[in-house]
Amino acid sequence: MARQLEKYQLVERSIIKKYRKEIWNPFIEGVKNYQLVNDGDKIAVCISGGKDSMLMAKLLQQLKRVSETDFELVFICMDPGYNEENRRRIEENARLLNVPLTVFESDIFAVTESVGGKPCYLCARMRRGHLYAKAKELGCNKIALGHHFSDVIETTLLGMLYGSQLQAMLPKLHSTNFEGMELIRPMYCINESAILAWVRYNGLEFIQCACRFVNEYSTSDDGIGESKRREVKALIAELKKKNPDVEHNIFKSIHSVCLDTFPGYKTDGDAHSFLEKF
Repeated sequence: MARQLEKYQLVERSIIKKYRKEIWNPFIEGVKNYQLVNDGDKIAVCISGGKDSMLMAKLLQQLKRVSETDFELVFICMDPGYNEENRRRIEENARLLNVPLTVFESDIFAVTESVGGKPCYLCARMRRGHLYAKAKELGCNKIALGHHFSDVIETTLLGMLYGSQLQAMLPKLHSTNFEGMELIRPMYCINESAILAWVRYNGLEFIQCACRFVNEYSTSDDGIGESKRREVKALIAELKKKNPDVEHNIFKSIHSVCLDTFPGYKTDGDAHSFLEKF
């Protein structure tokens, strides 16, 4: 008689079996191509409670089991002021998926609430600072965030359309405030559509955005809400109807920027003009 598998084991099997082409292979591609995980690393896997970070946790657990690279993982979740329901859902999902989660608290929601408006930039910076600090306290040299392929594409277009800049999202970067620490994005090559399919297939339910300032996020189908990012999502979806390769073309373009064709560019914070070499 076949052994009955636990829920987390079925979830793990789906990653390397059913979604091997869409999730596991792109994950391995990103880890290898961008050299994200190395011998001696101790990585703090940062769990927000959403679908992306939870899948990232399972991917890194699987990598730990099969890789010849010697590295350690710790799984941390910062509670910035979640309501009881969201906090409970995060902890229940961690147990369900066999992710040994360490939760620590901060007052980020309270601080940003005092600022007023929708202080997303401040919140994001504060979150990252708390995660770096906790990771360093635990002896880690890297933090892993759950940004994926679709985030990379959307961020690039957002910068162009609304920020007047051509700026991409790197697969890894050095911390400017925490010496010796790095940030890595292991899901850099995984499309969000594959993540959503994986969630539905396994019947999982994660929190979406728990921000107090944008309540519409919690009821949207994609966890984005009525935002500029959602506008960009809709734009990409429309373009894909005529050209299915739109996303991959954008992704390839940020890997092959030709500075010789740009009238201006920045490097290390300094602005330069094509006239310097004209």
